[in-house]
Amino acid sequence: MHRIKKLTAVILSTLTVSSVCVFGGMNASASGTGAGLAEHCLNAYYEGWSYVWGGTSEGAVDCSGLIWMYCGGDRMSMLSDAQSNGRDWGYVDDGIPRVHGLGLARPGHVGVYIADGMEVDARGSDYGVCYQEIGGWNNWDCWFKLTAVSYPENGWEEFNGDYYYYEDGEYIVNTSRTIDGTTYYFDSKGRSGDTPSDASVDYNDASSDKPSSSSSATSFYRRGSNGSEVEKIQERLKELGFYNGDIDGSFGAVTEQAYRAFQEAAGVAVDGISGTDREVLYSDDAPHANSAESNDDAAVGAEDEQEAAAEETEPEEETKPEETQPEETKPEEETEPEEEAKPAIPAEGDFTTEVIDLQQKLFDLGYFGIEPTGFYGDYTVDAIKSFQLCNSLEVTGVLDEETFALLNSEDAIANPILADSFVEETVAAEEPAPVEEEEVYVEEEDDSVAEPVAAPATVDSALVTVNNTPTQSSAASSNSAAQTNKAANKALQNAASILPGTQQQAQVKRTANIWLWLVLTVIIISAVSLIFLRKASTKKTGKSGKSKADTRAQLNGRW
Repeated sequence: MHRIKKLTAVILSTLTVSSVCVFGGMNASASGTGAGLAEHCLNAYYEGWSYVWGGTSEGAVDCSGLIWMYCGGDRMSMLSDAQSNGRDWGYVDDGIPRVHGLGLARPGHVGVYIADGMEVDARGSDYGVCYQEIGGWNNWDCWFKLTAVSYPENGWEEFNGDYYYYEDGEYIVNTSRTIDGTTYYFDSKGRSGDTPSDASVDYNDASSDKPSSSSSATSFYRRGSNGSEVEKIQERLKELGFYNGDIDGSFGAVTEQAYRAFQEAAGVAVDGISGTDREVLYSDDAPHANSAESNDDAAVGAEDEQEAAAEETEPEEETKPEETQPEETKPEEETEPEEEAKPAIPAEGDFTTEVIDLQQKLFDLGYFGIEPTGFYGDYTVDAIKSFQLCNSLEVTGVLDEETFALLNSEDAIANPILADSFVEETVAAEEPAPVEEEEVYVEEEDDSVAEPVAAPATVDSALVTVNNTPTQSSAASSNSAAQTNKAANKALQNAASILPGTQQQAQVKRTANIWLWLVLTVIIISAVSLIFLRKASTKKTGKSGKSKADTRAQLNGRW
C-alpha cells in the first residue's frame, strides 16, 4: 500500500510538471515586477511555506514553483530562457547588481535575490522556504533577470514599505537626489529617508524627466555610509578637535555625534548629515572645537568663582558632603557593570553569532544534531524543547532566562540517549569473551540455568555507576572488572554440570545422521551400478548374436 501511494504521488507530480512545462512556457511576457517578486518570496518565508516537489500553489512549492506561481514564464529552465531572450545576467562571484527580485541559479536549483546580500529559496522537504545571506547554504553560480519580470531602469520603486530610487538599472545608496524640488537622502541600503511626493511617476519611460546633473552633484553621507570620503571627513573632524575615534571610513554613531558638534559650532543646520556644509568643513574658516568651547569655559569659570565665593562663608559644611558622597556613589558604581554584563538572549528568527554559540552548546550536550548554522529556526526550537524536557523545565521551545541560564551552567543535563549509548559501548568493551559465549549457550537450556545469567546484570549496574561518575579512581574500575571475572567463572562452573547430558544427546543425534547418510549413499551407488551392468550385458549379447549369424552365412555359402 505504501508503494502504491509513492507511485501515485510520483505520477501526479510528473503530470503537474508536464502541464506546467506545456502551458507555463507559453507565457513569456513580463507579468510581475522585481520588487513584487521579492515581496512574494519574503511572504512565503514568513508564512512558513512547505517544500513540495512540483508544487506551485500557496503554502506548498518547490524552488521554481515559488517563482512561477507569481510571474509565470519558463518553468523548467529559467536561466536559459533569460539568456536566449537577451536578458541581463552574470556570475555571482563578480558581484550582484543592486536590483530587487533577480533570479539566482546553480545546477538543479533556483532562488530569488531580495536585496542587501540576502536571498530566498525553497530548499527542500527538510527545510521549506529559507531566507538567508548569499554565500551560505547555497553556492550560487549566476544571477539573471527573469524573462517574465520587469525591472526598473530609472525612477522610484517601492519595496517592503520603503522607497528606493533607480538610476541606470540600479538603486542608489549613500547619496541624495533633488527630485521635483525636494531633496531625498538614501542610506547604505538604498532606503529613502522620506516618502516621495509622487511615487506614481513612471520614470522607466524615456520621455520622463530625470533629475538634472546639477541638482544631484552633491553626495551626502550619514550614519551607515562607508568609503574613502568618510575617512576624509573623520580626518578633518579630528584636525578640528571634534572627533577622537578611529579613521576607519565608517560613518557610525561617534562620527555622527562629532559632525553634529561641528555643525552646531559652524552655525549650520544640525542634522548629522554631511552634505553641502562640507564646504565649510574643509574651508580655512572652519571652527575648531577649542575655540567653540572657549566661551563656554569662560562662562563656567565665572559660575565657579561665584560658587567658591558663596562657599567661603561655610568652610565646615564643605567637608561633610565630600565625606558622605563616596559612600553614596559606591553602590551605584558596583551595580551598573553587573546589569550591563548580562548577555543578549537570542530569539526565534535571529541570524547572529549569538545563535551560533547557542547551537554549539546544544550540540555539545547532544540536542543539536547538525553543525551550527547561525539561524534560529524550527530545528533550534525543537532542540530547546528537548533540552527543557530532559532538564525538568517547562517545554515551550522559547529560550527564556531560566533555560538560557541553565544551558550555560555546569548543571545542564546532557542528552540521556547519548549517555546510554556510551554505557553500552563501555560494557561491550570491558565484558570478558567467555561470559558472552556462556550466555548464548545457556539461553537454549531449560529454566534451571537462569541463575548464571543474573551475574552480567550486576556487572552492568556497576559499570553504569562508574561511567556516570567520571571522577572515580581507577581502583573502582579494577574492582568492577574483578567482580565480572568471578561472575563469569561461576557461570562456567554451573553450566559444566549440564554439559555431559547435552553433549551425549547431541552425539547420538550426530551418529544417527551419519548412519542415515551412509545407507542413502549405498542405495544410490547400488542403483547406479545395476544400470551400468545392464547396459554392458546388452552390448555383449548383441555382439555374440551377430557373430553367430555371420558364421552360418559363411558355412551356407561354402556348401
